[in-house]
Amino acid sequence: MAGRRRLIPGLSGVAAIGLLAAGVVIVSPVIAHAKKAHAKSSHAKKSAHAKAAHAKSGVHIPGATLEPLSFATLEGWKDDDQSAAFGSFLNSCRAILNSTPAMHRKKPLLGKLYKACRQAQLVKAPTAESARKFFEDNFQPVRVLPPTRSYGFYTGTDGFFTGYYEPQVEGSRSRSEEYKYPLYRVPAKFAGKKSTVFPHLDRKDIVKGALAGKGLEICWVKSPIDAFFAQIQGSTRVKLDSGDMLRLNYIASNGKPYTPVGRILIDDGIISAEEMTMDKIRQYMETNPEKGEELRLKNRSYVFFRETSLKPHEEPIGAQGVPLTAGRSIAVDPKIHVYGTPVWIDAKLPIKGDAPVDPYQHLLIAQDTGSAIRGPARADIYFGYGGDVPSIAGRIKQFGRFVMLVPKGMPIETPAVATVPVPQARPPKASAENDGAPKKEDANPPSLPAAETRPKT
Repeated sequence: MAGRRRLIPGLSGVAAIGLLAAGVVIVSPVIAHAKKAHAKSSHAKKSAHAKAAHAKSGVHIPGATLEPLSFATLEGWKDDDQSAAFGSFLNSCRAILNSTPAMHRKKPLLGKLYKACRQAQLVKAPTAESARKFFEDNFQPVRVLPPTRSYGFYTGTDGFFTGYYEPQVEGSRSRSEEYKYPLYRVPAKFAGKKSTVFPHLDRKDIVKGALAGKGLEICWVKSPIDAFFAQIQGSTRVKLDSGDMLRLNYIASNGKPYTPVGRILIDDGIISAEEMTMDKIRQYMETNPEKGEELRLKNRSYVFFRETSLKPHEEPIGAQGVPLTAGRSIAVDPKIHVYGTPVWIDAKLPIKGDAPVDPYQHLLIAQDTGSAIRGPARADIYFGYGGDVPSIAGRIKQFGRFVMLVPKGMPIETPAVATVPVPQARPPKASAENDGAPKKEDANPPSLPAAETRPKT
């Protein structure tokens, strides 16, 4: 037991002489004790290192409590079509199976996902049942419970979900009075090399023509509002006047801080936090063109695009480098989560209408990110493109259950029971001196309100 000494009795002089005569080397009691103490210390150090390695190889999410669950406790689990999530998971496996042992040592969860992907390759012609069995055989559900925190104007103690989509706008390769709002690429020498370009320019400079005539225009679109929301979403489809479909994706920004215009509208009392949606923001800008432009210019961040070779039927590529799947891909915080991790979402969302009353119980795969997606239980759901998708994605801002599927065999760090006395409350004077100090939940800046969750700036 730690802290207890073992007393080693010394040899008598007669016994020592007898052992010497027999040719046995005698170690004095002091030296023997020192050697055993050293061995004990070395063992303790090895044990500590082993525990540290075990902890590092386990699942630990800073600032959150992990609650192991069973699939039987996941309401709606058997009603979901896991074959759709399985297809999305296989997309992630294309990237995961290219990972290296060195990457696995750095991120043990990635190594476990690698093994799960090997198992996934054995599932032929997956059905809803066989896909569900695959996830149940290879994963354990673990609920992620963050402390109470704020996301813009929304505060709660649970997972927080928003939605994003791929916009479609009308455009042309040539500038005209009908098409006069440019979408820019980065200079060729920076393409794929720098995530920040033109840091000396903010949105106002660029909108007023600072980059005009430099040959960086990819195309021009009809509406400055369309250009603005394309930047927020990070990708867009441009239906050209030639009939072709141009697919653009984020490549860089000017590095200026992102300001969510929805938050300004709420602060100014123009739209309430409860009513805030992307449709409301667009409606305000269309109804008030001059004020709408002023509002957009308050967001100094500006996004640049690159052309992709995606066909019209193909989905955009997420941050993991694999195609997203509508309704089965989410954006997460990559500083906390590993791409390819399955996540079960259980919430009530405004899918069919404005009221958040529709049960949303689905398995999705972490494959993307965004600058507003920060926190241990924060997810942005990709809804695809076309139809009512923009309206649906733009009105989601709800809390719900965020449940990771952790590969079986990984240690899960659950909260330890405190073994030290709780300190006494500070005197009133000391407490008063701390009034106004940052609260624990304010350690991370709040995320954006609904309708503005996709800026990669």
